[in-house]
Amino acid sequence: MLEILRRTTAGMLLLLIIPVAVWLSGWQWQPGESNTLLRFLFWMTETVTRPWGTLTSALLSLWVLWCLRFRLKPALLLLIIMNATILSGQYTKSYIKDQVQEPRPYVVWLEHHHGLDEREFYSMTRKERSQRVDELLASDQLLPGWLKRHWAFETGFAFPSGHTLFAASWALLAIGLLWPRRRYITIAVIGVWAGAVMASRLLLGMHWPGDLAVAVFLSWILVSLATWLAQRFCGPLTLPPEERKEVSQRESGL
Repeated sequence: MLEILRRTTAGMLLLLIIPVAVWLSGWQWQPGESNTLLRFLFWMTETVTRPWGTLTSALLSLWVLWCLRFRLKPALLLLIIMNATILSGQYTKSYIKDQVQEPRPYVVWLEHHHGLDEREFYSMTRKERSQRVDELLASDQLLPGWLKRHWAFETGFAFPSGHTLFAASWALLAIGLLWPRRRYITIAVIGVWAGAVMASRLLLGMHWPGDLAVAVFLSWILVSLATWLAQRFCGPLTLPPEERKEVSQRESGL
């Protein structure tokens, strides 16, 4: 368990660089960033937004299973563990959001620039909130249409970030499960993707740095437990003897 905690803690600290750096810099979100950058980050966010998040989970699950190459029974158990971790994070996020009820940055901006009443806004149903956002931004010519639609689609509370919890959990699962198998490229790619998702939540006006930081911490708790369960019930995460020999031969030939 100690070795698992070392891996997942290192991953957590790397993911925390983004929210901590933003917080220390004193950066404050305002609409009007580079439209090209925002569009790219929007597509990163979409990989987690429903319904595409389900497809993302399916693809990542299959890739992790392929990397580990467990037999059928432990592979099915690992599939359940991984996706139960993701779902647990999302249910935990929803519960905390309902308790804390922190407004999103774009809602605060609408309150200051378009006369939105925050308390009245969050007392409405989700459908009514979406309609209210559409009404307020109908005449705004500066914001791109896709961003307006994204705001109208996501009218819930901010704390903590569900998108970050989803992406960080997969990044930490990759580190926890695949580091012993030396799947460094996979870990790096998933980590960069998770970082892009986190950055998107800040630059799209959806979250504050603290929302991201707490989501990363929650994902660390869930993934540390999940990785221990996987190692305990699915089999060793280290390279099997035949693969270890093959890797050693390949590395000695470099």
